[in-house]
Amino acid sequence: MSKQQQKSGSDLSSIFPYIAIPIALIVGILLYMFVLGNPANFEGGDPVKGHPLNALGTVHKGGFIVPILITVNLVVIIFAFERFISLAKARGKGSVDGFIRNVRGMLNNGRIDDAIAACDKQKGSVANVLRAGLTKYKTLETVSGMDKEAKVTAIKQELEEATSLELPMLSKNLVILSTCASLGVLVGLLGTVRGMISSFEAMATAGAPDATALSLGISEALINTFLGILASAIAIILFNFFSTRIDSLTYGIDEAGFSVAQTFASKH
Repeated sequence: MSKQQQKSGSDLSSIFPYIAIPIALIVGILLYMFVLGNPANFEGGDPVKGHPLNALGTVHKGGFIVPILITVNLVVIIFAFERFISLAKARGKGSVDGFIRNVRGMLNNGRIDDAIAACDKQKGSVANVLRAGLTKYKTLETVSGMDKEAKVTAIKQELEEATSLELPMLSKNLVILSTCASLGVLVGLLGTVRGMISSFEAMATAGAPDATALSLGISEALINTFLGILASAIAIILFNFFSTRIDSLTYGIDEAGFSVAQTFASKH
């Protein structure tokens, strides 16, 4: 992958959140108004005062916090798919460990062109970094007037530059998942507190407490708690899963770069 292609991919990844998050918010609001708030979900067809007839109506009773929590859940799902696709592309074709062993064997046998061709075929982040190092390796083999240490340093520098282009793409948008993990709980707690306030207000009314208002307040509190914890739990699981995948790829990049530099040093 050329540096221009990497820059183009980075630009697309940078603007993706600014498109996806507003769309998720709009979808969340529409779901709250027209799906959860469908009159058929309530007694008498009244979403405001009618008793919910099903789960959709019950969720609607969570109040205005619900569309925000739906948005958080949608954002988690959207960026989970985005990371799955991006990391699958970064992993490339086949096993990364097998690819590194294959290239290391080619280097030991002096088959630099075959190793570069293998990188072009694998097309992952490890292959991109390795290809940059191998290209520099091949160039320096024919360069005279430089000592071995200077050549090894040049190869390492090329590998570091290629790595600096790949690593940001691997961890891109993970901060959104970590933010959703915290935001889901906090927004859910906000809705819970609001629902409990409504419940206590119903209990504090003069005369007999309004059972309907009391139940609505408790329902609002529990629904927001549920949606908030759901978003947070999913986001935490996905964040840890993707972090583990990224660590594996980063280790592969480091191992591949070390192999190139050490092979050049030992053969020259």
